[in-house]
Amino acid sequence: QEIVIERDDFREEANKKYKRLVLGKRVRLRNAYVIEATGVDKDAQGQILRVHAQLVPQTLGQDPEDGNKPKGVIHWVSATQGVRAEVRLYDRLFKVENPDSGEDFTQALNPDSCRVLRGCLLEPGLAQASPEASFQFERLGYFVADRREHQSGTPVFNRTIELRDTWARQGEGD
Repeated sequence: QEIVIERDDFREEANKKYKRLVLGKRVRLRNAYVIEATGVDKDAQGQILRVHAQLVPQTLGQDPEDGNKPKGVIHWVSATQGVRAEVRLYDRLFKVENPDSGEDFTQALNPDSCRVLRGCLLEPGLAQASPEASFQFERLGYFVADRREHQSGTPVFNRTIELRDTWARQGEGD
């Protein structure tokens, strides 16, 4: 009845290049059914809290009978069976490629070199991962179960490699 998707996997409106869930459009849930977004709930600031969607019947492993195919595939986690975890997103320690260029290197430190996300919802099997076991989190990067703090009751994962090049993104939107 209830699933969780990445916030970036939904938009109320999008161009044709966006291959995820859009209001009034369809998307396939990875290894599952096709759904269609029908509405949203928002808070007082306009932040989306919940997306309402309906299942397109008889689409497990096949296209919809009406010929209206989904535009993309997204990952999802069961809201009731997913496990809460801490996820650490490591990025470059410095904001510039060459911090030793004669200036005080501490001025080049990246304040976002480690972001800790608590309460992330992950696939249930990840809680049983052995310390130092590695995984690819779809579209997010490669992660490893923390060698010291990861336990089945309190999973902790560290991002080791991001899928997108942060140096290439510098300057975008600045």
